[in-house]
Amino acid sequence: MRSVLDRLPLGRLPLRHRIGVAFAGVSLVVTGLFATVTWNLASYYLVEQRVESATRQLAVNLQLVERAMADTADLGGLDDLLTGLAGTPDTTVALRRDGAWTTSGREVDPDLLPAGVLALAENGTGARQRVMVAGMPSVVVAAPMPGGDVFVEVFPMQRLDANLRFLSVVLFTGVAVSALLGLALGQWAGRRALLPLTAVTRAAARIAGGDLTARLPSSTDAELAPLVATFNRTADDLEQRVSRDARFAADVSHELRSPLTTLVNAAAVLTRRRDELAPTAREAVELLDGEIQRFRRMVLDLLEISRSDTLQREDGELGALVRGLVAVRDGEHVPEVDAPEPVTVRVDRRRLDQILGNLLDNADAHGGGARRIGVAPRDRYARIEVDDAGPGIPPEQRLAVFERFARGTLAGSRGDGGGTGLGLSLVAAHVRRHDGRVWVEERPGGGTRVVVELPGVQA
Repeated sequence: MRSVLDRLPLGRLPLRHRIGVAFAGVSLVVTGLFATVTWNLASYYLVEQRVESATRQLAVNLQLVERAMADTADLGGLDDLLTGLAGTPDTTVALRRDGAWTTSGREVDPDLLPAGVLALAENGTGARQRVMVAGMPSVVVAAPMPGGDVFVEVFPMQRLDANLRFLSVVLFTGVAVSALLGLALGQWAGRRALLPLTAVTRAAARIAGGDLTARLPSSTDAELAPLVATFNRTADDLEQRVSRDARFAADVSHELRSPLTTLVNAAAVLTRRRDELAPTAREAVELLDGEIQRFRRMVLDLLEISRSDTLQREDGELGALVRGLVAVRDGEHVPEVDAPEPVTVRVDRRRLDQILGNLLDNADAHGGGARRIGVAPRDRYARIEVDDAGPGIPPEQRLAVFERFARGTLAGSRGDGGGTGLGLSLVAAHVRRHDGRVWVEERPGGGTRVVVELPGVQA
């Protein structure tokens, strides 16, 4: 069962990128939480400090106004006091006395003052509120006075608001930069952490391509050392097993060559004198000769499979090589070679001849003969398609045909027992040694075809 992450688009990213995204996400959450807490604490503290300062300033100014109002002999001094209390051009001082407003400092319409704050002051309770007054962020502080009068001051908070905006930009930028740094750190950490896995992948790919000497370098890391040791031990066991199998096949084949030569020569003598034999004996000699020839082909195939010599690669135009093989081939079925585009390959020509020869022999033995050989470039590969006249291979048997002695139900269903069971397995072995691929696929119009892809030479 796939995890939820695998069903998301993120689950389709390479592991290194997912590690980077995880680092970036953790960094974003941590720094975002830190920035949020910092913003709330800083803004609360600064605003409260400004409001408290405004409240204390109002209390001092209120005492001065009350003294000035008590001195009825100098009413003009009250106006001068209110003008002096304004302090800065953005501060507004307002006094409502006997229903009339007297203001100084920044001109503000008394109707713009918050009604709730004025109502509380009229009822004998001081009040304050942060509001926008005439387009400027401000704190309005109101205090009651004897006789129902109200004293109000409007303190600007524009500079504090600008400071808070600057702080928010700094915190947001810090969170964004932290996420980017987390992504970069995650990518770097992912590459470093996956280096051993990359080495394992490359070594495994070399082994799959036939290089059984591939090993991982030794490691002193406590967590990687067991993996390296296990991988190298497995590779050693595999190399020894493949070597034993190859030596066994080679030894058996060599041991069989002497008696096989004797059998071939004896069968040749009997075949030359078959006219002197009775009809029953003549038929037995023909059957014996057929089985001996099949036995000889099987021994030769076993010897070829067990060979471990290096490839003798040379460049050649694949279409011309295929046409040359078909031109010298004897048989009832001569396939058409369809090679519209030239494609160059670097191959061992002897093994290429064996690949094509075995494919054509397989088509003659099991598919009613080859009808067409297609040669064309496909991406970075040179593609060979062998179409025969047979009904095709069932899907469940398309991999098994490339195994050794994989005749099984296939041979029986076709009424053919003349194959050695090694032809297509030898094709697969040679193709793998060329770093190529071979498989069976559906053929347009019905049936199947065998497809071989070999690395092409880039122009």
